[in-house]
Amino acid sequence: MVSLDEVTSNVAVIVGSGAQDLFPESLESDACRFSTLYGDSSDIKILQFENSSHAVLFRHGLSHSIPPHRINYRANIRALANLQVTGVIAVATVGGIKAGLQPGDFLIPDQVIDYTWGRDGTFYDGESNGGVAHVDMTSPFCEAMRKTILRGCEFSDFAVHYGGAYAVTQGPRFETPAEIDRIENDGGDVVGMTLMPEASLARELNLCYAAITVVVNY
Repeated sequence: MVSLDEVTSNVAVIVGSGAQDLFPESLESDACRFSTLYGDSSDIKILQFENSSHAVLFRHGLSHSIPPHRINYRANIRALANLQVTGVIAVATVGGIKAGLQPGDFLIPDQVIDYTWGRDGTFYDGESNGGVAHVDMTSPFCEAMRKTILRGCEFSDFAVHYGGAYAVTQGPRFETPAEIDRIENDGGDVVGMTLMPEASLARELNLCYAAITVVVNY
């Protein structure tokens, strides 16, 4: 795992659609999709801040044309690694399950429950990479990056919850009440559709990856 000093020097951000409105146009380059061994990535913009540059990747594309189960997660993570990124902050909107979570709250997850299926979830598929590896997911998120995020959250007026399990469903449909009951019984605190296999792929490439989840509904 990379150190805290390393991740603060070259950090990419992964966001959903509409996030481009948050960035000043004067700091944005033209978006591009990077070609990788695993296909093309989603749209990436490079933002310049003084002497540093930061890649911002739009999971669903700038036009929100890619549903969660069809995102090319391998190409996205590989493209960021090719850009010499060492750390990744992933932003995701979620539904709140845990008592006390309200719309507008932030939750910085420390665990994942993966309910997805059929997604290309590893670089070590025995084909394109040519090898086999078993990545350790005891701690799915980089603790150094999580602490960096929490320090940043101290300057916000939002309620921030430290720790919790992000349940990843297949999508693109929303969950039934019975499925939410099951997720709650399994220990899920919030539910979304995109952090897996994103997190495990980042771990395979030794990227310091952590997430900010924004609760948008109960």
